[in-house]
Amino acid sequence: MNQQIPVLTDQCSLFIKREDLIHPLVSGNKFRKLKYNLAEAKKQNHKQLLTFGGAFSNHIAAVAYAGKENGFATIGVIRGEELINKIKENPTLAKAQKAGMQFVFLNREQYRDKENQVLLNRLKLLYGDFYLIPEGGTNALAVQGCEEILTSQDAVFDYICCAVGTGGTIAGIINSAKPHQKVLGFPALKGDFLSNDIRKFAKNSNWELISDFTFGGYAKVTPDYIAFLNIIYQSTKIPLDPVYTGKMVFGVLQLMERNYFSQHSKILLIHTGGMQGIKGMNQLLSKRGWPQIAYGD
Repeated sequence: MNQQIPVLTDQCSLFIKREDLIHPLVSGNKFRKLKYNLAEAKKQNHKQLLTFGGAFSNHIAAVAYAGKENGFATIGVIRGEELINKIKENPTLAKAQKAGMQFVFLNREQYRDKENQVLLNRLKLLYGDFYLIPEGGTNALAVQGCEEILTSQDAVFDYICCAVGTGGTIAGIINSAKPHQKVLGFPALKGDFLSNDIRKFAKNSNWELISDFTFGGYAKVTPDYIAFLNIIYQSTKIPLDPVYTGKMVFGVLQLMERNYFSQHSKILLIHTGGMQGIKGMNQLLSKRGWPQIAYGD
């Protein structure tokens, strides 16, 4: 579903593809990334899935829900040993646990070795065989799923914009975009490594990363930015997650003010979901005494 966004200029027309509505629990790009991975896990006769993520990870929540729905046991390897006794205080982990996910908590030094075969072998000794899904879900099968985000109806757009985490979603979009379309990625954090990660999967060169709107880093926000999210919701009834899609929408509107886009451009924004993280973000905002996001569960 592509929903038009009212803007205060006739320079461009904005539409947002509501991938957040694709599934009630496994929404947006996580649904796309898991689609073919789950099929492959079934094909290989695996009974459980193992993946990695942080305390408020959309990916952790999605794997827990998708695993339960598709008959897999799930194991989440979580960054941060301090969370062992705080599961019930963390809305993401509490929901994942309720969906049946077991947790392994690693300190940050151990977590950096998440791709080390020694660690993976130790996990197999502890939990038995599993189908491994990488942190964030990005692999070749995930990119294949994300190639299905754009449809033939989206060929009318000049620009396709999406938030970027691990790079899998934008790689799929790049691969399915038409030659006349430019794909703009808005990273959640700065780093040259993202371009290299995207190039591992992207077949075309019609894309650009714009890193001016991270608000200082991954999951970092300001009171003014939270106010922006609430204004967008009040005027459009479109809820945006604060870590990914919200920053992308903010960035696109800023680029419009800078006349980045040619006049009368048609721009499609991809809403990649992530709404489950709002409750956790509001906990952090409350501790700081800041205004909270006025929507979400």
